[in-house]
Amino acid sequence: MSRVLVINPGSTSTKIAVYDGNERLLEEKLAHSKEELDQYPHIIDQYEIRKGLTLKCLAERQIPLDSLDAIVGRGGLLHPLEGGCYRVNDQMLDDLRQAVMGEHASNLGALIARAIGDDIGKPSFIVDPVVVDEMEPLARYSGAPEIPRISIFHALNQKAEAHHAAQALGKRYAECNFIVAHLGGGISVGAHRRGRVIDVNNALDGDGPFSPERSGGLPAGQLARLCFLGKWTLDQIKQRIKGHGGLVAYLGTNDGGDIAKRIEAGDDHAREVFEAMAYQVAKEIGAMAAVLEGEIDAIVITGGLAHIAFFVEWIVKRVRFIAPIKIMPGEDEMFALYEGVLPVLHGEEQPKEYAGRQDLTGENET
Repeated sequence: MSRVLVINPGSTSTKIAVYDGNERLLEEKLAHSKEELDQYPHIIDQYEIRKGLTLKCLAERQIPLDSLDAIVGRGGLLHPLEGGCYRVNDQMLDDLRQAVMGEHASNLGALIARAIGDDIGKPSFIVDPVVVDEMEPLARYSGAPEIPRISIFHALNQKAEAHHAAQALGKRYAECNFIVAHLGGGISVGAHRRGRVIDVNNALDGDGPFSPERSGGLPAGQLARLCFLGKWTLDQIKQRIKGHGGLVAYLGTNDGGDIAKRIEAGDDHAREVFEAMAYQVAKEIGAMAAVLEGEIDAIVITGGLAHIAFFVEWIVKRVRFIAPIKIMPGEDEMFALYEGVLPVLHGEEQPKEYAGRQDLTGENET
């Protein structure tokens, strides 16, 4: 048995959980008001209040700190790294404090985990942050040398569900080829070859299918004209790509459930937009099938939108000829973080060491 504290800081909450074996002893969502967070000019400044609330919750729920075997935090915006479980080391802490790849609440996960772990003499880890980068050299070419394709995606859930799919097949993840489509506020479709995500769309910043709140890939010439004809400011363009794009731009909401209700009530425009999003997901799955040269054990469809049966069926009807399909709705980041650290705690794997900025392409960085 291994008792593990999981810490997952988000923009307006800090989720914590404690698992012992496969039993969940605690799961809490500690909410932070806008007024509370507005006091802090930078994400890093929220460290003390979020750590304090975490410790207070554990005390109130009578979970002694010295009963923990390890602490795992949500990985933040670090330099690109390969997937896996990483020990929280000093280089990682330095890069997160300096926000070398940007500010995000998840940056606090490793910091809080390390502080609590050090206080009780127990190890601290992160697992599969969004910056996991296992792309092969060919996948990095965009057509413009100044704009290489980069890997930012739902690595934690994609890899967790790929592991589950492999287990269902009686195999190890490292023995399988999968296409995994994560359907959430952002959409990522990854080509998993023998335990590595060798190609995936940038789910955050203008690549792949459009999603509930992101534009996905846009026609470059038309986008350039919007930028340089003075119609939109840089901030407006960035908002359209991330936050105000996709379903928000077309239908005024990012809530797939609400859109499903509109469709069921006879809204033909909502139906067409929603089906267009499914169409683009299917196209991306087809592209990843080409990346894997047709050698695919299964297509895995996961994420919150996978709960909407007719949306999933729109995708399935276009890709079922490629490979068997496994529907794994939703996501459980907390349990995925716990699962991701178990092989290390059980001595089956060694934790990886974060090295900061490095070249994952085999070429010199510019």
